[in-house]
Amino acid sequence: MNRILVLITLSDSGIDTIKSTPDLPKKEMEFVNQWKQENILESFFISVSKKEAVLIFQNVDESKTKELIESLPYFPYMSKIEYHNMNKQF
Repeated sequence: MNRILVLITLSDSGIDTIKSTPDLPKKEMEFVNQWKQENILESFFISVSKKEAVLIFQNVDESKTKELIESLPYFPYMSKIEYHNMNKQF
């Protein structure tokens, strides 16, 4: 089963902006929850520092995954995004 693992790191200034804009995290989670309901987001992890996130997508290709990530409210505050095509073993 193919999956796309996305590793995201937010910039320091981005974290400051997000913390000072209470509606931004709510908007971000609306996207995440919608993707979960649509069965395209299998897993979602946030680091304790809230600076990094790991998302595991299913049932979409890498091109679509990039479109989804670029639609996020946090996208302008991301300093690093990595996409890895994975094959789930179990």
